[in-house]
Amino acid sequence: MSNGKVNEVKNKTDRHANKLAQHPVMVALAKVGFVVSGLLHIMIGWIAFKVATGSGGGEASNSGAMAQIAQNPGGQILLWVMTIGLAALGLWRLLTIVVANETKDKLKGAALGVVFLGLAFSASKFAMGGSSSDSQKTSSVTSSVLEMPGGKIIIALAGLVVIGVGIYGIYKGATRKFKEDLEAGASGGNVGSAIVIAGTVGYIARGIAFLVLGGLIIWAGFTSDPGKAGGMDSALRTIGSQPFGAILLILTALGFVLYGIYSIARAKYTNEV
Repeated sequence: MSNGKVNEVKNKTDRHANKLAQHPVMVALAKVGFVVSGLLHIMIGWIAFKVATGSGGGEASNSGAMAQIAQNPGGQILLWVMTIGLAALGLWRLLTIVVANETKDKLKGAALGVVFLGLAFSASKFAMGGSSSDSQKTSSVTSSVLEMPGGKIIIALAGLVVIGVGIYGIYKGATRKFKEDLEAGASGGNVGSAIVIAGTVGYIARGIAFLVLGGLIIWAGFTSDPGKAGGMDSALRTIGSQPFGAILLILTALGFVLYGIYSIARAKYTNEV
């Protein structure tokens, strides 16, 4: 195929991808995905708060939040709505691979697309009456990787990537770089200031949790004990087991709730769709 023909096909693909990404239905459903992500973070924060105060428990993770939703009246219907929203947000993120100009944006779109599609799959399982556990899946995957040649190195690299995500989250919150994702003027006034505060605290708290999670993954590889890599629930419980752990976990839980509020607000004020 000649270079001219290749460029023609690429330009046609770009136009179709951009048209799909900007389609009103896709934009609306992607915004539902932001709301769903926010709801999950709020529920994770609530579960973590109950663990910290000894007033209950459950798995402080996305699957734990979905399990609690499934137990409530109308939970199955809500989970199907969540599935659609998360799937749309995942697809919209994947379209970034085609429509974005910078490599970092393409990589970000690919990573987030996979994450949200994975969440959509989990939500669909709960909607159909099934169950899932992020902690068990993380431990199972870690166990499988450890059995591979060079498994410990792979686990260590995965842990470093998660730590990198945590560091970037803290940086994005501390510098308020997340404001670039919002419409111009969205951070003004009382409502805007509240959104910025929620985003700042939320990104930092979430980043700290990912730092701990990355450390647990590396430790699981170092000790050849996949049970130590128990996902976000293990990371939050590790925070709670430290000196003054209950206070630290409550503050982290508050951060997750604020990040959830920011994510819901982002559905209205994002400049990405």
